Amino acid sequence: MSGLDAIELQVVTGALRAACQEMGVALIRSAHSSNIKERRDASTALFDADGQMVMQAEHIPVHLGSMPAAVAAVLGERHSPGVSWILNDPFAGGTHLPDITVVTPVFAGAGGGGEDSGSHRAEAGLLGFAASRAHHADVGGRVPGSMPADSHRLSEEGVVISPRVLDDAAMQEIVARMRQPQERRADLRAQLAANRIGALRLGALAERLGREQLRAATDAVLDYAERRTRACLAALPDGELLAEDMLEAPEGDLVLRLRATVDGERLVLDFAGSAAQHDGNLNCPLAVTRSACLFAVRVLTDPDIPPSAGAYRPVDVRAPEGTLLNARPGAAVAAGNVETSSRVADLVLGAFGRALGQGTMNNLTLGAESSLLGDSFSYYETLGGGQGACADADGPSGVHVAMSNTLNTPVEALEREFPLRVLQYALRRGSGGAGATRGGDGVVRELQALREMSFSLIAERRRHAPRGAAGGQPGAPGRDLLDGEPLPGKAAGTLRAGQRLRIETPGGGGFGRADSSADGAHAADGRQ
Repeated sequence: MSGLDAIELQVVTGALRAACQEMGVALIRSAHSSNIKERRDASTALFDADGQMVMQAEHIPVHLGSMPAAVAAVLGERHSPGVSWILNDPFAGGTHLPDITVVTPVFAGAGGGGEDSGSHRAEAGLLGFAASRAHHADVGGRVPGSMPADSHRLSEEGVVISPRVLDDAAMQEIVARMRQPQERRADLRAQLAANRIGALRLGALAERLGREQLRAATDAVLDYAERRTRACLAALPDGELLAEDMLEAPEGDLVLRLRATVDGERLVLDFAGSAAQHDGNLNCPLAVTRSACLFAVRVLTDPDIPPSAGAYRPVDVRAPEGTLLNARPGAAVAAGNVETSSRVADLVLGAFGRALGQGTMNNLTLGAESSLLGDSFSYYETLGGGQGACADADGPSGVHVAMSNTLNTPVEALEREFPLRVLQYALRRGSGGAGATRGGDGVVRELQALREMSFSLIAERRRHAPRGAAGGQPGAPGRDLLDGEPLPGKAAGTLRAGQRLRIETPGGGGFGRADSSADGAHAADGRQ
């Protein structure tokens, strides 16, 4: 134990939270791509010298629960002040290829990762690591935006970056293999800037408290988070809970199964019996499955618990190797990070009797190569929908649910930067499920192409609606249309100038039985 009293513990926790939030602000304000500066599809965290996450900003759940794997991937390397690392390999610390992680070691007295002291590895001075992860609008591959709806191998999805030192030469080599290299370079530099802020703040804490006391303080934060999580788990009834749900692959449904076991202060989440690794891209590495589980545990316990490695110690996540939720290296994973992670969160929350939210990120990628029609561009967004209702409150409408915590791209920014016109952006009235409390409504987003471009759509909950709970009704499933004609949830093709792509996102499930069957019944097709 550190000897910190309760007030000192909260002061240190607050300082670490503030440092992570400041890192995020620096990244967002420095980035060039709309995906980061507008949608804020990026995350930041601080780690101790053993690679344990001591704090994270409240950014993107699927990033943060899996970021410890990225730090673990470089933990055993030779570290020096001022030398950062980069990676995106889903099977070596990453999630899917557009999510690029930069990890910066932090040394005492090095100005937070400034000039190299000349030591080949200043282990005695290593305080920890600052890390940032951002979804880049393009990382190469066969389609602009690097989110193909129909990939079968990881190599089709973009440039795979195994953990390596990020110096000027490496940055130039990496971005040269991607579309819009200047934008990629600017966003990577924004990540370096964010890490530098985190390193400065961690270094300042070490100077104020002393290195040994800082280590004792971060250990105390981890132990405190663990105690609070264990107390919340102990308050749940012991026993086994079963849940089953589907992923909507083009050729048919893929079954996911969960056995959740509460045993005192521990929780085991076992996904044995889930579908085998898939020939498409709904696979995900174990780090992503674990990340989705940890998000759900935060929802089920107390979201005010410091988000750190300590909070996750009482949770054991199991998924057999070679299944959809623990794919082998080389598998395509573009949709696994966004859609399968959402379904894993649904499984855990559903097992504990929660009404489900939209259960999809509604991923849309648009882009074009350089041509006489104009410059190349890559645009990616996820769309909000309805959140599931609670026992005492309706679900919110038009929000990013579960594993996504991004903002929407404002219409003004979208139309200014890309050859697109937004014809409609509105709530999908009546799409939330009926109940004693209603599920939130989805949204309608209709875009018109102003020049020819490719599109890729990866979405779920088109065949299977989000479920209600305790007698509540399901939300309306999502729907996608091209010039009024239905599209499947996984679709790709070309938009010609003037064509319209309309996305209607799912509503959330209702909770409890409504007083009358007419109350809150959603429209048959969810149209406005």
